[in-house]
Amino acid sequence: MDIPPLIYDLALILISASITTVLFKWLKQPVILGYIVAGLVISKQFELTPNVGATEDIGTWSELGVTFLMFGLGLEFSFKKLLGVGRNALIAAAVIIPGMIIFGTLVGLVLGWTLTNSLLLGGMISMSSTAIIMKAFDDMGLRTQKFTQLVLGVLIFEDLIAILLMVIISTTAVSKSFEGGQLLFALAKLAFFMVLWVLSGIFILPSLLKRLKDRGFLNDESLLLLALGLCFMMVIVASYVGFSSELGAFVMGSIFAETVEAERIEKVVKPLKDLFGAIFFVSVGMMIDLSVLGNYTLQIIVISLAVVMGQIFFASCGLLLSGQTLKTAIQSGFCLTQVGEFAFIIASLGTSLGLLDKYIYPVIVAVSVITIFATPFFMKSALPFYDFLDKKLTPKQKMFLERSSLNAGVSVHNENMWQSLLSAIFRIVGVYSVVIVFILLIYSKYLLPMVSQYGFFAKTVLAVATILVLSPFLRAIIAKKNHSREYKYLWASNKTNVAPLMALSLVRFLLAIFFVVFLLIKTYNSTTGLLFAIATISVFAMFSSRFLKMYSIRLERRFFSNLNQREYESAQQVKAGQIFRNARLSSRLQAYDLHLANFEVLADSPLCGQTLIQSDFRRKFGAHVVSIIRGTRRINIPGGKEVLYPYDKILILGTDTQLAAIEPMFTAVENTGEKVDQEVSLEQLEISKDNPLVGKTIRESGIRDNNKCLVVGIERESESMMNPDVQTEFKAGDVIWIVGERERIHQLMNTDTVSIMESN
Repeated sequence: MDIPPLIYDLALILISASITTVLFKWLKQPVILGYIVAGLVISKQFELTPNVGATEDIGTWSELGVTFLMFGLGLEFSFKKLLGVGRNALIAAAVIIPGMIIFGTLVGLVLGWTLTNSLLLGGMISMSSTAIIMKAFDDMGLRTQKFTQLVLGVLIFEDLIAILLMVIISTTAVSKSFEGGQLLFALAKLAFFMVLWVLSGIFILPSLLKRLKDRGFLNDESLLLLALGLCFMMVIVASYVGFSSELGAFVMGSIFAETVEAERIEKVVKPLKDLFGAIFFVSVGMMIDLSVLGNYTLQIIVISLAVVMGQIFFASCGLLLSGQTLKTAIQSGFCLTQVGEFAFIIASLGTSLGLLDKYIYPVIVAVSVITIFATPFFMKSALPFYDFLDKKLTPKQKMFLERSSLNAGVSVHNENMWQSLLSAIFRIVGVYSVVIVFILLIYSKYLLPMVSQYGFFAKTVLAVATILVLSPFLRAIIAKKNHSREYKYLWASNKTNVAPLMALSLVRFLLAIFFVVFLLIKTYNSTTGLLFAIATISVFAMFSSRFLKMYSIRLERRFFSNLNQREYESAQQVKAGQIFRNARLSSRLQAYDLHLANFEVLADSPLCGQTLIQSDFRRKFGAHVVSIIRGTRRINIPGGKEVLYPYDKILILGTDTQLAAIEPMFTAVENTGEKVDQEVSLEQLEISKDNPLVGKTIRESGIRDNNKCLVVGIERESESMMNPDVQTEFKAGDVIWIVGERERIHQLMNTDTVSIMESN
């Protein structure tokens, strides 16, 4: 019986990949490197080992691998997570990515590469590996340290830039040049379809999944088929409109990431993602040409050094500018010193489109292998390098760096009503215009040609029906924000605002009229004044309709309900996460290296059955237990007699060193960045000279036992004590930082024990 070559090749790939996986895990190295080595060994360059024959079929399998990888990245991405990672990661990414692209381009030009090759080299080395960094964090026990969330935020922005870079590559391949006009058109086209896909996906998909789940139709099998079916449908749609298939898979994954079923989808898809991802990385290894590597050894070394030095420099500078301390900036920069998996995808795309010379692919793979191998070493070197630098810097230089970081971290809130109103209106007009333009495209390109053959009456019926479909969106463009707080304030505060506000409303009316006129002109192929009159009357009727007003509000409510469904479910289930109401906490404690980390009690942990007094976190490690989450119950500022049970989720406040010492007792729980119901706050209070607390210790004050609040810091003249000992005495003029439930802090303040101090 003859075995098809594809089966033979697939068996060879999977067997070699499994062997190298075990080997590299034993060596404590990333398995991605094992896959690449497996591909190199079974390629035709090694005559002593079995070789893959049908490389064309393997190319198809590797394309499937890329699709699954991009879908998985989309599931982890989430557009709301992009907004949630904060300004610090955004500022850092805004320094790292342009800096590395320019630096990489200069390195390529120095090496004698063409401008196109050099630009793409800069793009490829500007993106680090999310998979490698997260795996290294787990292996080295760094997940609980505060800088890891900053690194994750930077990686999210880098993934987004990688998607844009793939679009630019595709556009350049079509135009055969970097023409600004075509590039801007491609980016506008990308923005249009991204907004359209995300809006329609979030409006439809969560409701569909909820109905299927409520009726008992959504088991793991049906969920897997639905998720993959929609993924490949989006791949086809993206290819049809001129984008890469990778973009389609990424977008569908990011849409699923906003649904309640995101974790479940990730779980059922993971085996397939791992399988085809392995095939993809094995195929990457098969494309390495050892003879090419021998000829370009010097260039590989130069580029590897450029990646390491460039990432450390630009990442450290970016995070310093964002307001981080020098220590945090250096720790983060030393984590980003590798070329990620996106570089393989971009190199493959650029080579297939003829933009990259063929020798660059094995060169960038070699650079990636070298830098990935070196990643754990650089992570371990971060703190020694910081200690060395700290000793070399003069006090004046240290003061300059700290002042720069603290000043950058302060945000001044200066509400500008005009800016707030205009940004909201531009956002509303932009989003609804995308929906309207899409409907008009479908109408003019597909529906109207089908109906035109049936005469004037049929075209009129279709036009009226289409205007009715457009009416809620047109009304939103006209009327949204007309009764907002900003609009009313500007109208009433100054007469000079009246004319600009009226002009703004007029422009929105004219835009709505333009859309209707466009539809009528397309329908009747005429530009008579009657069409303009009909369009104007139609728009005024839409503006006056209470039914359309209510219908438009219902559409918006459904969209935002779907968008926030995952967070609502998380709050209902009281999942562990960031539970502090006060956003000032991290910035206030940052200078003292204090932060929060989530832990989970193992079922076989010696902590099970112990009280907090018996575990004695405070005395042994110097850390505070802030909250315990047990099923649907949350215990804030738990007492010493509280017993720990299996699978309790515990929020602990401490330094990196303290939390690292505690971590072996728990299973660290990843902070996903999702927000849940927040019931704990941080307040800054001042003790007056006649306060009964003066002379008492923290333990004697009863602040923890009686009020269920926690003293986490004391400021005394020029001295600051974080995590003070319970025997510390209060003195007049002390400013104390208290963590606890907001209501209990207010009760504490109302007892005249302390007086609240206004926060700046």
